[in-house]
Amino acid sequence: MKSALRCVPLALTLALSFTSCSGEKAAPRKLINPVNFSEVSIEDGFWSPRLRSHKDVTLGVCIDQIENQTGRIRNFENAAKREGKHSGIFFDDSDVYKALEGMAYSLQISPDPALEAKCDEWIDKFAAAQLEDGYINTYYTLTGLDKRWTVMDHHEMYCTGHMIEAAVAYYNVTGKRKLLDVCIRMVDHMMGIFGPGKRDWVPGHEEIELALVKLFVTTGERKYLDFAQWLLDERGHGYGDNGDRYMKWVPRYYQDEVPVREMSDIGGHAVRAMYLFCGMADVAAYTGDREYIDALHRLWDDVVLRNMYVTGGIGQSRSNEGFTEDYDLPNLTAYCETCASVGMVLWNWRMNQFTGDGKYVDVLERSLYNGALAGISLEGDRFFYVNPLESEGGHHRKAWYGCACCPSQICRFLPSIGNYIYGVSDDAVWVNLYMGNTAEVKLGRRTVTLTQETGYPWSGGVKLTVGTSRPLNTGLRLRIPGWCTSYTLAVNGEAVEAPVDKGYAVISRKWKDGDTVSLDFEMPVRLVDAGPLVKEDLGKRAVQRGPLVYCIEEVDNPEGFDSLRLTEDAQFDAAFDPELLRGVVAITAESAGGRLKFIPYYAWDNREAGRMKVWVPLE
Repeated sequence: MKSALRCVPLALTLALSFTSCSGEKAAPRKLINPVNFSEVSIEDGFWSPRLRSHKDVTLGVCIDQIENQTGRIRNFENAAKREGKHSGIFFDDSDVYKALEGMAYSLQISPDPALEAKCDEWIDKFAAAQLEDGYINTYYTLTGLDKRWTVMDHHEMYCTGHMIEAAVAYYNVTGKRKLLDVCIRMVDHMMGIFGPGKRDWVPGHEEIELALVKLFVTTGERKYLDFAQWLLDERGHGYGDNGDRYMKWVPRYYQDEVPVREMSDIGGHAVRAMYLFCGMADVAAYTGDREYIDALHRLWDDVVLRNMYVTGGIGQSRSNEGFTEDYDLPNLTAYCETCASVGMVLWNWRMNQFTGDGKYVDVLERSLYNGALAGISLEGDRFFYVNPLESEGGHHRKAWYGCACCPSQICRFLPSIGNYIYGVSDDAVWVNLYMGNTAEVKLGRRTVTLTQETGYPWSGGVKLTVGTSRPLNTGLRLRIPGWCTSYTLAVNGEAVEAPVDKGYAVISRKWKDGDTVSLDFEMPVRLVDAGPLVKEDLGKRAVQRGPLVYCIEEVDNPEGFDSLRLTEDAQFDAAFDPELLRGVVAITAESAGGRLKFIPYYAWDNREAGRMKVWVPLE
């Protein structure tokens, strides 16, 4: 496939319900409700190997590290005895909870009695570590309970949040509520200390807020939603940076500078910001708080249009694992924590549900295929914490980290990717992502089967087949990615013209069993310009094809790596190579500046060590 050079400004590219265990329904105030990944069976040439690798390799790596290498599970065993040493960092409990959440999601996709028994074994250890008053945190249990709830940044609520997410995930797949009850006791303990008329508190690392909403949805207990909103509204009033100096950083680092309803500029730690915005979105979904939603729109503009990398990564600076100033996007020193890219997926997923605007899924897809997917090796056994856009040859994935938030984050994220494919509103089914799957989509009291076949992201052809027991009169909205400038659309083999609304092609008709929709995106190679305000990338271009951002590695371009250039007369050839990096479309550029070979950014550092760069000088 050959194509001439096309240059697209990055700014233009970017601008482009659950049932509770009490039997009650918690109805969110959103335009779109997602189709849960438990209703989606993925059979896809790109994603299925990654899901198999997650089950066969990644879970084992995480379990081994937690049980045998790091002492994380021993912390719970010692806490149960109320004696012994605490090993690691004060927030290490969260890694165990996140791994358990990933194990639960894996069980949802592929039942495994041995894995379920391992989950139950861990949960028994958690329950044994819980104190009579409901408190559970191995660090303080083993280092001094007199110090608990004295340091806002010691992640007690953060760990609780991840425990809640794991408990809800495991309850949903197995119906077992032992860990859910542990969580309820811990949250009730917290609410006995904090809340209106009690102690003020600003969690140093957000996460508890979105988890409390999950607990509310699962139990039907409104008090958990109210507590989440109270914690959000505590921010920006000086409670987190008072005379006791609980916080070691300035309030901006913790998103505690202004009340959340007044926020407009991103700042501080990137992952904390993502979890905060997710919590705000989740609370607003059930309260209809317009000020939260307006703030999220302002923040999205600031993050995406002025502080996001072409890979969908965020957080420029190592010093605060977060943000500096607008358009400061260095490549060699880019931080772009894997957790933050996953956070971008989670936040933009929520924003799409509020608005029905495809631009949020455009960013979700960019972060998914590039910033987040780069965080794990092709083998599934090594991880990136930091994801720079340039390397001098010394940056590599590791088997684990002292601060292992990113490996455990990837562990829980990958098996849940089916969450992001489909959505349902009152009048339409929404197709957000393109990957091979069969989904059972509930429309009121009816269930419709959607089968998707595609070679995406390597090719742009998508076939969607409708399965329905009787004619179905509903709209079908198919996202036209922001990177796409030309596509064709057909129903039952006949070309159709469909209006496009907020990035979705809208087909309204009465569907019958066996109807097919064919969508074919053109996927030329494009050159992306960062724009004049990103000084780091002046005179440089990034290569993108479909949703994938590409890079050059020294192993493919050994001669004169530092002097490699693209020129205006460049011609690109994109071809699938089944032997390269487990099968990728590689891109070669032939021009007066020489020959360059590009590979997808997510796949770099899977061969011999060497230099890498995303942004290449253009002459």
